[in-house]
Amino acid sequence: MTGAIAELVTPTEAEMEQAKESSHQLARLLPQLQDELTLQGKDSQGQTQELHLPASAVRLLLSLLSEMAQGHAVTLVPYHAELTTQQAADFLNVSRPHLVSLLEKGAIPFRKVGTQRKVLFSDIVTYQQETKRSREAALDELAAQAQDLGMGY
Repeated sequence: MTGAIAELVTPTEAEMEQAKESSHQLARLLPQLQDELTLQGKDSQGQTQELHLPASAVRLLLSLLSEMAQGHAVTLVPYHAELTTQQAADFLNVSRPHLVSLLEKGAIPFRKVGTQRKVLFSDIVTYQQETKRSREAALDELAAQAQDLGMGY
């Protein structure tokens, strides 16, 4: 799956409940975790197998389980993955035509593969963070102006 987006997983009711229980257990373990978490299980021959997960993977797993517990569909997107314009639009929660106009205006870098535009996930995340920062700055400025004008905010 290197560089590709994993399949979208929508949890069943049973998986939601299991994810909820697992996320609670994992959340209790996380503060006590040193470098890794060791899981044990039995394989099909009944042999005990150990799996060692790094702490960063455990934090991601907790996040994944928390989303599943709420019934949200989840997927894994590597930071360096290339997205289609529809995937990028879905991530930003905007229409595809709006995303294409952002690309054409130069707000988000892209490359063309034949006639299709490809966008790096990292560039989408950067755009999202910059947009959030500029929105917050504008709101702060409006609040400051309202206070200066004595509008009671």
